[in-house]
Amino acid sequence: MFSLLVNIPANATWKQNGVTIAGGNGQGGATNQLNEPLGLFVDDDQTVVIADYRNHRIMQWKNGDTTNGQVVAGGIGEGNGLHQLDGPTDVLIDKETDSLIICDRENRRVVRWSRRSGTTQGEILIDNIACYGLAMDDQRYLYVSDIEKHEVRRYQLDKKNYTLVAGGNGQGDGLNQLNWPTYLFVDRDHSVYVSDYNNNRVMKWNKSAKEGIVVAGGEGEGNALTQLSYPRGIFVDTLGTLYVADTLNHRVIPQVIIDPSVLVERVTIPMSHGDRIPSVNFWRIPMLFLVFF
Repeated sequence: MFSLLVNIPANATWKQNGVTIAGGNGQGGATNQLNEPLGLFVDDDQTVVIADYRNHRIMQWKNGDTTNGQVVAGGIGEGNGLHQLDGPTDVLIDKETDSLIICDRENRRVVRWSRRSGTTQGEILIDNIACYGLAMDDQRYLYVSDIEKHEVRRYQLDKKNYTLVAGGNGQGDGLNQLNWPTYLFVDRDHSVYVSDYNNNRVMKWNKSAKEGIVVAGGEGEGNALTQLSYPRGIFVDTLGTLYVADTLNHRVIPQVIIDPSVLVERVTIPMSHGDRIPSVNFWRIPMLFLVFF
């Protein structure tokens, strides 16, 4: 998840009926289909790129495309060649280099693919990492979650050394621990929000903090408004509202956070769709993008 700042009016309301902008033609590998789509990124021009997990590819839909998308990375079978992906879980666009940064999960690497025409393979940025989620801050530092070491790392692009920014104290449910961290969001203060999947909570780690703060869930798995069921995608808008893709509850939870120690309001954007919601993102106007599988 890229850390895009979105201005949403305080009186904004959400329509309950969404519009399909990618896929929607059943499970499959055609260019008008997806197969377990996970992380997504929305560019300034409403171009959407999606990590199409079981098709081992990154798909792109440009604004106005209503039928077929375009394969922009992978898509020629699972494998570990530089021209292949194996189970990508997240993707973002680095506008500085006009490239895609991809969590190539099953290959245990983070790769970069140029968006320029004619690109046929990527390059490895980080290897030997059980990556899942990605984020980038306004200084172009890259944040990566590691689901085996239960930690979040911050990298300077093209550098191998990293700084630990969340977790790293073993698997657990302590405030200084994580349990299978998946998706990430980084705000303007460089605080890191972490979807702490197996702990059924979302954690906020302030910059240089030694432990996090529970900002959603953390009261056991369940479907009450105080609970989450294996959260994945997260996003924070400029009003301080945290949006959580509450995957197994088939809903999105917007939660207002004025002070991280005081959770002011929990409401639900219910989904009539019976599928899971692994990812959530915004465009620069109040437009909510969801991924279903």
